[in-house]
Amino acid sequence: MTFKEILESGQKVITAEVTPPHGVNLGHFLNTAELLKAHVHAFNITDNQRALMRMSGLACAAMLVRHGMEPIWQLTCRDRNLLALQSDLLGATALGIKNVLALTGDPVGAGDTSAAKGVFQFEAIGLLNLINKLNSGFDVNDKPLDGHLNLMAGAVVNPGARAVDPQIKRLEKKLKSGAKFFQTQAVFSVSQMESFMSKVRPTGAKIIAGVLLVRSLKTAQFLQDKVPGIFVPDELFETLRNSKSPEEAGIDYAALLVRSYLEICDGVHLMAIRSEEKIVDVLNRAGVSKA
Repeated sequence: MTFKEILESGQKVITAEVTPPHGVNLGHFLNTAELLKAHVHAFNITDNQRALMRMSGLACAAMLVRHGMEPIWQLTCRDRNLLALQSDLLGATALGIKNVLALTGDPVGAGDTSAAKGVFQFEAIGLLNLINKLNSGFDVNDKPLDGHLNLMAGAVVNPGARAVDPQIKRLEKKLKSGAKFFQTQAVFSVSQMESFMSKVRPTGAKIIAGVLLVRSLKTAQFLQDKVPGIFVPDELFETLRNSKSPEEAGIDYAALLVRSYLEICDGVHLMAIRSEEKIVDVLNRAGVSKA
């Protein structure tokens, strides 16, 4: 079954994030995907995440299609104007990509290329509207396309935001603009996710909960201090601080979140920056396997 079919059937989906290489060597990228493909339904391919230059996410997503895997291509408004967005969306369809995650994109200042200029002709809701338009068979000027797109568009939501109600309102706008699923920012608190889901369930949105593997106290502190919208509970700090092996404790904690979120959400999205192979350990300890 495809990612779309699994979601629409009501089964739980498992996705994982893999990062394009900083260069042209695809070896590690493809090996990581091969390692994970028996455990996840689809792969998120990032798009110059945190405004750090990487290989084209479109190219990497196409490589996964070529190797029989299903990507969720992340597309940001930061680096492309209206012409480029349309062209890349047409190209993605031609290359067999079926899923796209619409993002505004991190500001250029968050990265390491100060000479770059952000485009931001519009933001995520505008991008969703554009995808919806192309899916209907017309370009932005209402000219008919030679064949229409059939992309499953998704978006993001942040249950850890200081004010959740604005997040819910924005989610509802994204639903109206064609979002079929939502992946969340990393959430480390089950109670926080339960509270969020109680508010979002009436919308009917499909929610895939973000689980980020944290392997050290230093990383937990960085997330708490430097990443807006992420709340790291005292429980995780204490778990890492008191463990003889913080990495093992982090894997166990992530596994607990996976089990809990699969009971209340429509799936889980796993992130393990620079240690994607550990996602297998998280899922094994959670006792979870893809259908």
